[in-house]
Amino acid sequence: MTPPSSISPRAWAELILLSLIWGGSFFSIAIALREIGAFTVVAHRVFWAALLLWVVVVARRLPVPRDPRIWFSFLVMGCLNNAIPFSLMAWGQLHIETGLTSILNAATAVFGVVTAAVFLVDERLTLRKTVGTSLGFAGVVLAIGPDALADFSLRSVAQLAVIAGTISYALAGVWAKLRLQGLRPEMAAAGMLTASSLIMVPLAAAVDGPYQLALSLDTWLAIGYFAIISTALAYLLYYRVLEMAGSANLMLVTLLIPPTAIVLGTVFLDETLQPLSYLGFGTLALGLLVLDGRIFRFAQRSKPS
Repeated sequence: MTPPSSISPRAWAELILLSLIWGGSFFSIAIALREIGAFTVVAHRVFWAALLLWVVVVARRLPVPRDPRIWFSFLVMGCLNNAIPFSLMAWGQLHIETGLTSILNAATAVFGVVTAAVFLVDERLTLRKTVGTSLGFAGVVLAIGPDALADFSLRSVAQLAVIAGTISYALAGVWAKLRLQGLRPEMAAAGMLTASSLIMVPLAAAVDGPYQLALSLDTWLAIGYFAIISTALAYLLYYRVLEMAGSANLMLVTLLIPPTAIVLGTVFLDETLQPLSYLGFGTLALGLLVLDGRIFRFAQRSKPS
């Protein structure tokens, strides 16, 4: 694994590209939600992404698992990493800004540290992790704002739904480490998305009604973007960056996503975030930098010799 302090120019370029792709996913989902329901958005996202990844699996002649236990693991992973968080966040975007959704989504890394400490023996909380997660939680509270606690509304529920989605992502990380070690990333992603498609395709039809093909061009372009680019291709890019830069450096992507989502929401959707949302993001970002130790390494290098 590449040391956290060392990132090649190519890894930086692909890390930034990944953040731009995922930042744009919040915008594309907001566009699609104008015409189709939240569950239908998720069904499109996982179904088309799964198809593309199976093309990759076949083209690369990767072995397909035959053990039913592995497919059960794919099913659980599809629920925790796709069906549940995608649905919660898409529904949340119906009631809160795309930029705020992306800020709250950045808390995934914070909840990931906590869930890993609870379920994994080798991931105990240290003082640094405790400080980092505390700052992260403080950032989430600031981003949500005190009004959400004083005046509980549909907007408050939407923000809590997004937070619940980040917790689901965190649990997915633990599950993957326990049950999906040793699988090729392309195969793991294809299996996971296939399982989530089996859940979401019928669920969306039952909740949102029959699928419609007579959609606007904007909606189809949005579907193509968040299904093909920000899901299927992003998963492949994610594992490339993970191999080049390591998991600690990959955490930086959660800090780079919100600026893209905020700019797109402001310019094209006329969204305006409250100052507390930006303060919350800054506090959350500081917590993430503390978690991976980057801020301490920078301070150490800055000391005069």
